[in-house]
Amino acid sequence: MFLKEVINFICDPRLLLPLSAVLFFLALRTRWIWTHRVGLIALIGLVAFFGFSMRDPNFRVIVLKPDNVPIVSLIFLMGFFVWFSMKQAYENDDRIARGEDVVEKEEFQQKMFTWPHLVYIELVALVLCTVLLVGWSVLIKAPLEEPANPAKTPNPSKAPWYFLGLQEMLVYFDPWIAGVVLPGIIIVGLMAIPFIDRNPRGSGYFTFKQRPFAITVFLFGFLILWVQMVVLGTFLRGPNWNFFGPYEYWDIHKLLPLSNVNLSEYIYVKWLGTGLPNNILLREMWGFLLIILYFAVLPPLLSRTWLKKFYEQLGFVRYNVLVFLLLLMASLPIKMMLRWTINLKNIVAIPEYFFNI
Repeated sequence: MFLKEVINFICDPRLLLPLSAVLFFLALRTRWIWTHRVGLIALIGLVAFFGFSMRDPNFRVIVLKPDNVPIVSLIFLMGFFVWFSMKQAYENDDRIARGEDVVEKEEFQQKMFTWPHLVYIELVALVLCTVLLVGWSVLIKAPLEEPANPAKTPNPSKAPWYFLGLQEMLVYFDPWIAGVVLPGIIIVGLMAIPFIDRNPRGSGYFTFKQRPFAITVFLFGFLILWVQMVVLGTFLRGPNWNFFGPYEYWDIHKLLPLSNVNLSEYIYVKWLGTGLPNNILLREMWGFLLIILYFAVLPPLLSRTWLKKFYEQLGFVRYNVLVFLLLLMASLPIKMMLRWTINLKNIVAIPEYFFNI
């Protein structure tokens, strides 16, 4: 029971997000975790954790829901392939340091015929996948529900798993930001990678030493800011869109006193003890000032300090595109932590014109 309470406490998003981010950065730069099978042992430990937790009825009900089974598979597959790729990356770094060719180059030189070698492997994979899908369809019922009824909506009402990260962003940003701007910026950012990153090394083979910044940023955005949000939305978001621990009963009557407050209300009402000004610009000038400082002052400041090397390598235009995308990516965990800790709803709130940030 004590262990379950500890795990429920750790899975509180206010602790889980910063803890996972810290562990991510530490693990990514710790070589022995990937090369000495520590990561694989951790993956086996994750399997043991799920096996042990299946004894808890609350955990079992959520994990074994037909909609959630693919997410469980996603967790293990993501863990395995991240471990495998980082293991091969560090092994290639060691080979390059010794003056040897990378593993991928040696494997490329070992040619073999498509028939029967490749076709045989593909046939075996096809048979195994067919058996897996047939077994899945027999053992797990399809998550079919009654026709949509506006008088009886599910609680919680969740999007498909591949949209759960987007649905989680909608909690912290207005729909025009979470549903249009941020996904659009993600696509534009992926398109801008060849423009920003012209490093020819690391093409066609795994490496970390030659591409530490690019790999760190990509994995952080994908694992921490996307996959983790999918997991949060799947297993920890319960009735009334409240957070629940893995072993906590999803009580539909659980109500948390939330008092989400805008930045202007914090400044004028709570700190200055006055009412909100009627003039919109005067009321929201602090939020606009904060955003201007964030996007206009931080880039030149970072170019002279932590990111000075990148500014010299990339030049003015590419550097500013890179920092803008990084700051935009960082705004998501910042906004999440501000909502969870001090109940800050909007930095700029202009509901008169449906403009909230």
